[in-house]
Amino acid sequence: MMNNFEGPAISIEGLHVSRGGRPVIRELSLTVPSGQVVGLLGPSGSGKSTLIRSIVGVQVVRAGTVTVLGHEAGSPALRAEVGYVTQSPSVYGDLTVRENIAYFGRAVGLRGATLADAVERTLVEVALTANAGQLVADLSGGQGSRVSLAGALVGRPTLLMLDEPTVGLDPVLRRDLWNLFAHLASVGHSLVVSSHVMDEAARCDRLVLLREGEVLADVTPAELLAQTGTTDADAAFLKLIDTAEGDRADRSDTVTAERGRRGRHRERGQDGQGRRGGREAS
Repeated sequence: MMNNFEGPAISIEGLHVSRGGRPVIRELSLTVPSGQVVGLLGPSGSGKSTLIRSIVGVQVVRAGTVTVLGHEAGSPALRAEVGYVTQSPSVYGDLTVRENIAYFGRAVGLRGATLADAVERTLVEVALTANAGQLVADLSGGQGSRVSLAGALVGRPTLLMLDEPTVGLDPVLRRDLWNLFAHLASVGHSLVVSSHVMDEAARCDRLVLLREGEVLADVTPAELLAQTGTTDADAAFLKLIDTAEGDRADRSDTVTAERGRRGRHRERGQDGQGRRGGREAS
């Protein structure tokens, strides 16, 4: 694993993604530093999952480049370096919790005592030791999500891409997982954690706020509050949205006015040609 990777964990230039003929991400550029917990925040439909899929290398993109740990997104060299947790648990219901985690550990090259130790460590981290022998199909939804998270954690990848990993979890487990994320970053791992729960923003080292596939802000939590003059992430995000929508309305009014001006100019030109044509005919 490339822990303490030098250089940005992720570099994105001019990313454009469409789904079903509709633009989802528009000309997005972003740099994610290494060794930090970066929160990817925004409402449902803002493009968070599509951006994560683009970084992991499983999303078809129309334009732009995505570089991950110095390699093109999706490169074979990244298979053991990037852990990916999807919104829906990606685990095997007919295997036990321990068997699932061991399977994902073997997939990234762990074997023997190293694999066994990693499985036990991960069971503790996601609070599933008591459920280790249960079939995943018999678990609750929240427990299944934790198994999926464990599958990404077991190999200690350099970069963890976590798509809303705390949804459906109780407050105590959410707190413990965020503490784990902070610990991983402190020893050199890089994490991108998406969420639509704004109170999780304060737990991140840096925040990327998305709205309709565009970056509204790329700041620290303290910078976000200072720039918006607010006291919490919810209020800050709403203020950014209001400002962005106001700017968009101003641009739309300007474009409409310009189109009207051009239309009137063309009409005057056509009237002048008509009058000249009439004089010539007479």
